[in-house]
Amino acid sequence: MTTIRRDVLTLPVAEPGPANPLPPLRPLAGTHHVDERERAGLPRDMARQIAYEPLRSLLPERVRDGYGRSRTPREVATIVLENDRLRATVLPGFGGRVVSLFHKPSDRELLYRNPVLQPADFALNGAWFSGGIEWNIGATGHSTLACAPLHAARVTAPDGTPMLRLWEWERLRDLPFQVDLWLPEGSDFLYVGVRVRNPHEKAAPLYWWSNTAVPEARRVLAPAEEAWHFGYERRLRRVPVPVNEGVDRTYPRRGEYPADYFYEVPDGQRRWIAALDEAGRGLVQTSTDILRGRKLFVWGTGAGGRRWQEWLTEPGTEGYCEIQAGLARTQLEHVRLDAESEVSWLEAYGPLNAEPGPVHGGDWAAARSEVEAGLEQALPRGEFEAAYEHWLTSADTEPGEVLAVGSGWGALEVLRAAHKLPGTPFDESTLGDAQRPWAELLGSGSFPEPRRVGPPGETLVAPHWRDMLETAPAEPLAEYHLGIAQWHAGDRAQAVRSWERGIELAPSVWPLLRCLAVADQEAGNRERAADRYADAFDDLCQERRDDGETWTAATAALGREAIGALLAAGRAADARSVWERLLPATRERGRFRLIEAQLLLAEGHRDAARAVFDAGFEVADLREGAEAIGELWSRITDEPLPERYDFRMRPPGTDSTEDTGSTDGTG
Repeated sequence: MTTIRRDVLTLPVAEPGPANPLPPLRPLAGTHHVDERERAGLPRDMARQIAYEPLRSLLPERVRDGYGRSRTPREVATIVLENDRLRATVLPGFGGRVVSLFHKPSDRELLYRNPVLQPADFALNGAWFSGGIEWNIGATGHSTLACAPLHAARVTAPDGTPMLRLWEWERLRDLPFQVDLWLPEGSDFLYVGVRVRNPHEKAAPLYWWSNTAVPEARRVLAPAEEAWHFGYERRLRRVPVPVNEGVDRTYPRRGEYPADYFYEVPDGQRRWIAALDEAGRGLVQTSTDILRGRKLFVWGTGAGGRRWQEWLTEPGTEGYCEIQAGLARTQLEHVRLDAESEVSWLEAYGPLNAEPGPVHGGDWAAARSEVEAGLEQALPRGEFEAAYEHWLTSADTEPGEVLAVGSGWGALEVLRAAHKLPGTPFDESTLGDAQRPWAELLGSGSFPEPRRVGPPGETLVAPHWRDMLETAPAEPLAEYHLGIAQWHAGDRAQAVRSWERGIELAPSVWPLLRCLAVADQEAGNRERAADRYADAFDDLCQERRDDGETWTAATAALGREAIGALLAAGRAADARSVWERLLPATRERGRFRLIEAQLLLAEGHRDAARAVFDAGFEVADLREGAEAIGELWSRITDEPLPERYDFRMRPPGTDSTEDTGSTDGTG
């Protein structure tokens, strides 16, 4: 019999830490981009979907950058699904990640299982970790929910099979979704039913990719003769499969630089992707046809790719690659989800044993045929499609025992619009401190002023919330949130007016001054931005009450931005003043050691800046693809960049993708 139970997993964990309290107002640079000239040569549907509603802002989310690189063993809550063949371990508190899929008869782990939980800046909003199977919804990138809790509960299918249901409200696109996981009795496959709903009266852009980390000492096979290659030079080009430029790219260790290969799977072809070792054993993933895309991501053998692999785990751990499945051919695209509609599909993950001769031989067609025949024998296509139809009859079944609790944002949206979402209850009991001011705005028409001094809470920016803020009494905090919502909507002039009105009466002005400083930066007014940042930091230092987590996060975030703005304006002395008022523990963090080196160089102390590098530091929230460390090093010395600081991910001579996010298409 299949069982579902709570358990714990003891891991060395670097805690994700608090969210950055400053709203992310700047245009999003962490998404993929293909310029119009490149799009002109792409298939029409692909070009249209690349141009369709790309994400331009992280709002209403906050950036998760409060983690470090110090790991402490602790128990992490898990939910375990198990039958006589498989054992799947899920982390409900970390995006519902399947961190292990263990096949009992062969005594094999089918996934790449990371021995640590180390956040890094790969998700759209920062914190993400590697390994296992993850569910990415929202926009091009690792989900903002990668290190966030999901709702989880037990559900019983019509035939009595227990299922684990995960669900949440995705806030970038305002879409509720669910992921149902179950192990049919006697099955070698984990079944995963996914449904995304659009309860609104207008269409929404939709993005979904299921990403699976597997050991990179594999050959990755998919039913395709061609693929779309995307790398850090940001060019999308069609290449042959498996051999491109004289190298068989289906072996992840045979390329130097990180790259995405989006396979061109023909219409009518069964959707699958497999990663098999030299003995022909490994993992296969398949789905119903609507999940059309398949992709291989490789880190490459270059110094930067290897350094990132070490960064995400610990030295001596085997490397990994990712095999992925999504709604579009590439991760540059978003598809349309019509108003008041839904989309669903079924996936399966399980072991595959194939003859190694055909799989690793020279004939690509024979290798694919061997895998496809093995998949059909293990999980016949007709049987699998019938399982999908059967699952649909239980997709609306109300959950039973609650196993984990997610956020209260879905409950707030249901309270606002009375959405009917059978199967995924967003109960009013899940409303928390973050949602309560908005629930009061909904009920009374007024946004409450805080009872105690502290950084403002999160801002909702959807049109219906903006409308409520516009009609609310013009109190300082309401003006602050209204300005953010107007800024998100593209009405920057009105946003500035709202923030300026708020300052006139606000007891706490630094949050408003910071917003105005960002507006000045975006308008090219460097000097006024620097003035406002300096004034904002002065005000925060006078207001902060303690060195607890909340105030420390606010001081670090504002100080980091203020120093950058002051250095950009050539005001090193004022930047030094900000630096000296940061909390001592903040100054010791790797990100701020890098800032210290920048500050010393601006002050003309080249040797002292070099000494910071020689002493060593680790920038925990270094963005994948960012080259700030190497660029600063090159301003200090002509010597080669030390290996410990080498995170470069692109071939020499190509355009920089500083802070553009992951070429891993998942973030």
